[in-house]
Amino acid sequence: MDFDQLKKDIIDYSKQIGIDKIGFTTANTFSEMKNRLIRQEMFGYQSGFEEKDIEKRVDPSLIFDGPKSIISIALAYPSRMKDAPQSKRGERRGIFCRASWGTDYHHVLRDRLKKLEEYIVSRVPEARFKSMVDTGELVDRAVAERAGIGWSGKNCSIITPEFGSYVYLGEMVTNLPFEPDEPMEDQCGTCNKCVDVCPTGALVEGGQLDAQKCIAFLTQTKGFLADEYRVKLGNRLYGCDTCQTVCPENKGMDFHFHEEMEPDPEIAKPLLKPLLTISNREFKEKYGHVSGSWRGKKPIQRNAIIALAHYKDDTAIEELIHVMKKDVRPVMRGTSAWALGKIGGDEAEEALLRQKEIEKDEEVLAEIQKGIELLASDI
Repeated sequence: MDFDQLKKDIIDYSKQIGIDKIGFTTANTFSEMKNRLIRQEMFGYQSGFEEKDIEKRVDPSLIFDGPKSIISIALAYPSRMKDAPQSKRGERRGIFCRASWGTDYHHVLRDRLKKLEEYIVSRVPEARFKSMVDTGELVDRAVAERAGIGWSGKNCSIITPEFGSYVYLGEMVTNLPFEPDEPMEDQCGTCNKCVDVCPTGALVEGGQLDAQKCIAFLTQTKGFLADEYRVKLGNRLYGCDTCQTVCPENKGMDFHFHEEMEPDPEIAKPLLKPLLTISNREFKEKYGHVSGSWRGKKPIQRNAIIALAHYKDDTAIEELIHVMKKDVRPVMRGTSAWALGKIGGDEAEEALLRQKEIEKDEEVLAEIQKGIELLASDI
């Protein structure tokens, strides 16, 4: 088998099926990434969503029998929304990050990887694979970096010369021995914009992320959000794009290559108030196809409440009072109480004082007290 020719043919075929960039690397251990992950664990910077076994994250031989190569793929996604609706008084809107626009990228990339597998098997019947997108053991970014897809930026994203960092990544471990591509040299240089503007200081230094502080992670948690982060959330419902939007390498980057990645403006930038009382069924029907729905409606609803407080939207007071009084979930009742305090007004104050007399949950009572104190300080 002429693997050099096969590699060229795979590259040609990848373009036909909508893969925007493809790279090849060895199946050797990712030693530098291992050191980075050990440091992350030592400092408590991990999100908790990762594969727990660091060895499996860096050694392909632990997750695949006889690995010889890894194929890395990248698909470019849009950075600008066509016909984006405006947020205005009485109709305030939240925002899903760009990586959650359109159909869940896990499905899109798995489709491309499956087609790639089928093509390779048609050429080499004995070929074996293990394909992954984001939720697999290996670190997508480490594979893509070594396969020459792009360099690992200070914002902890892979930055490609062609598409900036607006790319989804996936990879395929295989038993076929392809010639590896050259890794790309770091091109961030002295630029430190992403680190400087990170809203919560989660980028503790270039290329080092404290996931516990990252807004993208915080929007996916289900409990009460710490006060210090509520004021940083703005109108974000899921994810955060700040470290990408400030990156000079992303200037002018906006690609609409894939129909399934095009955002529905009413989903990507939805009205906030309807989210407060949306049912599980309605949420699944409307948002179930986007990656930002994977944790269910609870984090999105909590973030919507915080966003209404950010806007100080007094037209939402009635809805927030309803949630504070009727929602069975303490996080929703408590966050609504805090939001009412942020928004202020006589109606909010009366509702908080009444609810304080009948609320039984200690955490919710603490949030009610915060709301009352906010009203008193007129913050």
